[in-house]
Amino acid sequence: MDSPRTAHGGLTDTFFTVTELARDLAITPRTIRFYEDKGLITPRRAGNIRVYTKRDRARMVLILRGKRLGFSLREIKEYLDLYDIDPSQTEQIRLLLKKVRTRLEMLEDQRLALEESILELKDIEDQTLAALAQQVAAAKAAG
Repeated sequence: MDSPRTAHGGLTDTFFTVTELARDLAITPRTIRFYEDKGLITPRRAGNIRVYTKRDRARMVLILRGKRLGFSLREIKEYLDLYDIDPSQTEQIRLLLKKVRTRLEMLEDQRLALEESILELKDIEDQTLAALAQQVAAAKAAG
């Protein structure tokens, strides 16, 4: 936010409207409402306007990061809920470590599978190019 505001009935820069939060996070308001519907964030109300706090913004950052890293909404919610239960964050950190290790293992497996597929496709490409070269050479010799 550029400067504190007093719009929306006295709100300051510690609050965001859905449009402001969406712009700030480079997402759509619909995305924010989706996570709200899933219970991952719970904005306050200022009359008819939803207002989001810095805490909501921090949660959205964690949600978006979790999604980008391939975690399910259930896993993200479990992680976020632990923060509310354990302010020391010990359980949250342990859960995060476990989930990160599991995700890393899965990604490593996927990387190996991708590398094998790439090698196999390159081998097929080489064989195909060789076959085409043979056909072109045979056509030139015959013609």
